[in-house]
Amino acid sequence: MFRNGLQPSHIIILLLVIILIFGASKLPDIASNIGKSLKVFKKEVKELRDDDDGTQADTSSYTATGGQPPQGTRPQYPGAPAAGPTPPEQPPAGGQPTAQPPHQP
Repeated sequence: MFRNGLQPSHIIILLLVIILIFGASKLPDIASNIGKSLKVFKKEVKELRDDDDGTQADTSSYTATGGQPPQGTRPQYPGAPAAGPTPPEQPPAGGQPTAQPPHQP
């Protein structure tokens, strides 16, 4: 049944079905959009390959630390605890803790 792959009659039937689904007036727009998308895709793939070639030539940007990123220089994100130890809580002036109001339901 599918021994010979796509034959010309299969391609004609597929084109007719596509024309029926989208309409003849939309086909040029669809074709141009697909062409633009492929052009952008090929450009991005080429840029990624060029970037990969550039990073392989540079063995390490961390030469002072033996190829490892410096410790303790992680970027902070919102909600992250402050760097270093947290100071212990100190009672208010006078040495007595403040009384909290009773919880009312």
